Amino acid sequence: MKKLLIILLCLPLFTQAQNWKDLKKAAEKVNKELIKGDSFSEKEAANALKETLKKGTEKGVNVLSIRNGYFGNPKVKIPFPKNATKVADKLKQLGMQKKVDEVILSINRAAEDAAVLAKPIFVGAIKKMSIKDAIGIVKGNKTAGTDYLNRNTNSAVVNAFKPIIKNSLDKVNATKHWESIMTTYNKIPFVEKVNPELETYVTEKAISGLFFMLAQQEIAIRENPKERTSALLKKVFGN
Repeated sequence: MKKLLIILLCLPLFTQAQNWKDLKKAAEKVNKELIKGDSFSEKEAANALKETLKKGTEKGVNVLSIRNGYFGNPKVKIPFPKNATKVADKLKQLGMQKKVDEVILSINRAAEDAAVLAKPIFVGAIKKMSIKDAIGIVKGNKTAGTDYLNRNTNSAVVNAFKPIIKNSLDKVNATKHWESIMTTYNKIPFVEKVNPELETYVTEKAISGLFFMLAQQEIAIRENPKERTSALLKKVFGN
C-alpha cells in the first residue's frame, strides 16, 4: 500500500517530466525545420546571403531593364507623381490626357533604361555587407536579406543612381515631356504655379522596383529548392 502511494504521488512528476521531454523534442524538431541544411559557418552564411542578393539583383535588372519592364508591370510601374496630381487632374479636365500619359510612359522608360546600370551599384553594396548579421539574416524572414540591404544601402544607392536616372530622363525625352506639361499647367489662369522635382521621385521609385524584384528572388530561393542552383545555397538554405 505504501509503495502504491509513493507511485501515485510520483506519477504527476513523472508525467510532467515526460511532457517536458516531449515539448523539448518538439521544439528541437521545429528548430531543425527552421534551420535547414547542414551546419554552416558564419562565413558560408554570409556568402550564401550575398549570392542570393546578387542573383536577385541580376534577375531584377534583367526583368526591369527590358521594354515595359516597369511600364508593363503594375507592381513596379511608376505612376504620375503624387505631389503633382493636381497638375494631371487639371490637364485631363482640359483634354490633355495624352500629355499626362506621355509623362507616365517616359518616366517608366527612363527607369527601364537606367535599370541595367544599377547592377554594379547593388553588387558593390552587397560586397561591403558585414558578416556580423549574416546568421540572423539567413534564419530571418523571407526577405530578411533584402530588408537588411534596403535599410543599410538605400540612401547610398539613391545618391549613386540619381545621376544615371537624370541621364535616362533626358535620353528618353522624359525631361522634355515633364517641362512641357509643367509649363502648360503654369500658364493656366489662377492656378498656383508648381514645379515638382522629377529626378529624385523617379530615382526612388525605380530603386523601389529593383528592391521588390530582389525580394521576390530571395523568397524564391528560400522557398523553392529548384532556385538554389549552387552547392553553397543548398547547404545553407537546404536541398
